[in-house]
Amino acid sequence: MPVELTASQALGLWHAVSLEQVRHDGRDLSLRQLAILLEVYLVPPPHTVRGLAERLGVTKPVITRALDTMGEQGLVDRSRDERDRRNVLVKRTVDGALYLEKLGDLIIGRGRALTS
Repeated sequence: MPVELTASQALGLWHAVSLEQVRHDGRDLSLRQLAILLEVYLVPPPHTVRGLAERLGVTKPVITRALDTMGEQGLVDRSRDERDRRNVLVKRTVDGALYLEKLGDLIIGRGRALTS
């Protein structure tokens, strides 16, 4: 049965997870970058710069800057859509999948500790 969290407990969980990430992972993702990463990994592909911009309600240059940083960190990859060269496809990487798997495990662990 799911445990109901208060707003304060939920924020405490987010705080603990954020601190752990900052302390133990060299990558420093912004909230926007994390939202993009989660969108790419949790929503079935294909993902385009244009589509991500629409989904997040920001401009394409904002997405491009975020993807530049995330690409340097190996979390996502980009390539031209062979069917429509105007589109840039955003693809998952093994490093990105591992990053989110560890983040998910951390959230589960911290959540269990909070509700125990």
